[in-house]
Amino acid sequence: MREPPAAGAVRLRPWRRDDLESLLRHADDADVSRGLSTRFPYPYTRADGEAFLSGQVLDLSGPVFALEIGGQACGGIGVQQGSGERRHAATLGYWLGRRHWGQGIMTAVVAAFAPWAMDELGLYRLAAQVMTGNPASARVLLNNGFTEEGLERQAVLKDGVLHDLRCFARLRAWPPAS
Repeated sequence: MREPPAAGAVRLRPWRRDDLESLLRHADDADVSRGLSTRFPYPYTRADGEAFLSGQVLDLSGPVFALEIGGQACGGIGVQQGSGERRHAATLGYWLGRRHWGQGIMTAVVAAFAPWAMDELGLYRLAAQVMTGNPASARVLLNNGFTEEGLERQAVLKDGVLHDLRCFARLRAWPPAS
């Protein structure tokens, strides 16, 4: 699999074991963790980072990339492709260290990554879910051609609280043009 295109000053590249220190610096943040699944805990410990970088949390052999800014891994993006009759679809996930919020970085990264992932994997549907308390992430999706499809009420239990999920998708026309 080829690497996705760069997004301005951000290079998307495979995660490496030597990313541990920068991963810990950007991931160990309650505000970052708040909008993510329980696979991304707070506090984010050295053991959490080592487990992630060894592929125990996500399959890092797939399209899962570090966001590198200034030589440091400061976020991540990836997709989990469906299988069988759902192999034409995937779920998108991403995060960015708080130091880089509010600069349009994730909007640019998703703008580069989403079409690349859809082409590279032959996808016709790319979906994403955002907790209702994370409007910035919803704006990233809406600014990149995702349509809000609905709400999953009480879908996620995190830190002892039930959260609703806003559901988004970006589609490619079917049947494929010949």
